Amino acid sequence: MIKALEALLDLLDLEQIEEDIFRGVSRSAIVPRVFGGQVAAQALVAAGRTVPGDRLAHSLHAYFLRPGDPGAPIVYTVDRIRDGRSFTTRRVVAVQHGQPIFHLSASFQTYEEGLEHQADMPPAPDPETLPTAAQMLPRYADHFLDRGVVDRMLEARAAVDLRYVDAPPYGSVGEPREPRSQVWFRTNGKLADDPLLHVCLATYVSDMTLLDSVLLAHGRGGWATGDVVGASLDHAMWFHRPFRADEWLLYDQESPSASGGRGLGQARIYTQDGRLAISVIQEGVVRVPR
Repeated sequence: MIKALEALLDLLDLEQIEEDIFRGVSRSAIVPRVFGGQVAAQALVAAGRTVPGDRLAHSLHAYFLRPGDPGAPIVYTVDRIRDGRSFTTRRVVAVQHGQPIFHLSASFQTYEEGLEHQADMPPAPDPETLPTAAQMLPRYADHFLDRGVVDRMLEARAAVDLRYVDAPPYGSVGEPREPRSQVWFRTNGKLADDPLLHVCLATYVSDMTLLDSVLLAHGRGGWATGDVVGASLDHAMWFHRPFRADEWLLYDQESPSASGGRGLGQARIYTQDGRLAISVIQEGVVRVPR
């Protein structure tokens, strides 16, 4: 296992400081605030550690309330909202400097048989034929306000092999495109068989690219090119079927709307053999600098 993935797993291994209270630290981010996917994944870890092991996460709904301080620990307090015969519900509040920065509600369910159908997986090329981040990002260094962004992006994403099917937003600045984006991703190394770990790692990655499709619709390159500023507002995920985050997953993303300084992204995540594993929706602030 590479050191970057070990560091990410350590990041998700929260310290328990009291019953239903956990503490996490942050890692260096591309921007001077805590990465939203990190907070969401850590909060789900905290919730999952208060739930029986036979109950798997099936949904989460979260709000990003304040920017996180990467230099300070984050305290996660879990409220045991409900423990039913089939479902368990938890609420998690993440606090820094005495103020809530993030709120999560998560639901867990015991396995049961039921009706089955799913949306078909869209066409996508074999991920092994696509360029890695290390091969792709240097091509766009001249598009960024700070050439050091490439190194920071590579460092922040070293634990995950994330490959764009088409050019990312910063690769087509000034050229509006269909508001759709696809990426393949998997961790850069094998993981243990703990289902909660795979769900938390998918949650971590899900915040990396979901608003790309908003930018594509308007030919905007993103924060690194200086033509928009933004941040995640809320995030929801539904976990439909088992999957492994250390095997290729297709993240098929689109944006149905942008208005009022906000943009909406929605997505489906498929396993490489075509099973719909996760549905995701996120709204974020997307503003054009004055």
